[in-house]
Amino acid sequence: MDKVQIIFENDEIIVLNKPCGLAVQGGQNISHSLDKDLSDALGYKIYLVHRLDKETSGLMIVAKNPVAASKWTKLISSKIVQKEYVAICLGSLPQKKGIIKEDLIQHGQNKSAVTRYEVEKEWVSDGEIPVNFSRIRLFLETGRMHQIRIHLSKNNCPIAGDDQHGNFKLNKIIRKQFKIKNLLLCSQKLSLPLAGGMKTFEIPLPSSMEF
Repeated sequence: MDKVQIIFENDEIIVLNKPCGLAVQGGQNISHSLDKDLSDALGYKIYLVHRLDKETSGLMIVAKNPVAASKWTKLISSKIVQKEYVAICLGSLPQKKGIIKEDLIQHGQNKSAVTRYEVEKEWVSDGEIPVNFSRIRLFLETGRMHQIRIHLSKNNCPIAGDDQHGNFKLNKIIRKQFKIKNLLLCSQKLSLPLAGGMKTFEIPLPSSMEF
């Protein structure tokens, strides 16, 4: 478990930095997962209170016991816990700041989904085939599966390295030109209520996203 960095812990929770490529929860054909491997490393069972995609890196919270898990699941659902993501995208959004409100279909039902965003940087790459990139900061108002990835893709600004929802042709180009292997999405900042006030944790972007 040396790849999982513990950022903070108290009697209830652990805030950690999950690497790209590590599944949060075990299942069929998953040999390593955060819930099992971290529990084994710590010597006690940890409990998931929210999730990150396997290919998404960054900050997340796990609980140390069932009572804490129930408490923090409710806090996250109530939006008291604030999450900020950064994505490197292919293309650009029509506005530098805005809100994406597009329902997503999950389990056969339409679910409301809201993502706020701010464009931090736009540039055109050097290389044999120029590529338009954007670095976008995202704030989740709802927590649907693959919400950020789908919202950005539907607005013609897919996340670099996202073959499931993004631009496979451009991903092939950037993998060759820039050696980009991962989905370029990071949960970079978490603000949560601790000791009577809000405490914010922030990590540097992975080296794969700094270019």
